[in-house]
Parts: sequence; structure tokens; C-alpha cells
Amino acid sequence: MATHRPLGSKLRYARALKSNKRIPAWVYARTNRKVRARPLRNWRRNRLQL
Repeated sequence: MATHRPLGSKLRYARALKSNKRIPAWVYARTNRKVRARPLRNWRRNRLQL
């Protein structure tokens, strides 16, 4: 990540990257697959709306 960027936007990007993970397998097991997996975002195909 670029160093010359405001801290607030860095934190928002970091939070978006952390939320770009798959749902753990135990969540599927506990909820009997009622929770849907979010599709992973690709950094080239989709832009973050921040």
C-alpha cells in the first residue's frame, strides 16, 4: 500500500481486505448451510467503493 495516503483511507482499505475472506467451515456446519458464502473479490476485476 502506498505510504502517501491518509490514515483514514488506509484503515478503510485494511478493513475491506480483512472482510474479503471466506466464511469458516464451522459456520456452515453449525447453520446447516443456511449462511451463504460471499464471493471473493478480485482486485483487478472489481474496485473497492471507498
